[in-house]
Amino acid sequence: MLDYAQARRLMVDCQLRTFDVNDIAVLDAFDDVPRERFVPPGREDFAYIDQTLALGHGRGMPAPMLLARMIQALAVASGTRALDVGSGYGYGAAVLARLGAEVVALESEAPLAAAARERLPGVTVREGPLAAGAPADGPYDAILVNGRVEVRPQALLDQLSEGGRLVCVMGRDRAAKTTLFVRAGSAFGSRPLFDAALPGLEGFAAEAGFAF
Repeated sequence: MLDYAQARRLMVDCQLRTFDVNDIAVLDAFDDVPRERFVPPGREDFAYIDQTLALGHGRGMPAPMLLARMIQALAVASGTRALDVGSGYGYGAAVLARLGAEVVALESEAPLAAAARERLPGVTVREGPLAAGAPADGPYDAILVNGRVEVRPQALLDQLSEGGRLVCVMGRDRAAKTTLFVRAGSAFGSRPLFDAALPGLEGFAAEAGFAF
């Protein structure tokens, strides 16, 4: 049987630290949260591979190093109000909670939302369209989007507090980049962080253009 504690340590040392994840609190959170509990039953031994792990229902758990860089960009601190969009089984939400955030997990697929509730005591899990967010529980200081979006996630951005941050993988296929948005009043600054690949999320697809 795989030694999951050792697998977590190897994940932190060989995946996260080598991918410019240097925030000690983030590293500790990834070392503490048992990733194997947040995957489909029977897939536990694949929890620590360095690639996206399929969760079913078109959803994927981001590779550890990608998720860690995304969470690091959110600058989460104790008391941060956070929204985890496309939460799947709830791993990202669990890491955010370990960092001291007050977390709302949003999932559109009923079986995944139910699984997240079982695994996330103390975390509010909402079921509904991902693109709409969860405005009744906001505003949020940090929003993590666990999937690729092709268009600017404006409804989610509008749920950010002043100075709040949203991180997502934005673009099409190989042109996608992890992108950080920061709110300043009614404006939203953005900057690309690094290339990344994740499954697309429903509700965030660009309209098909005309073909000539």
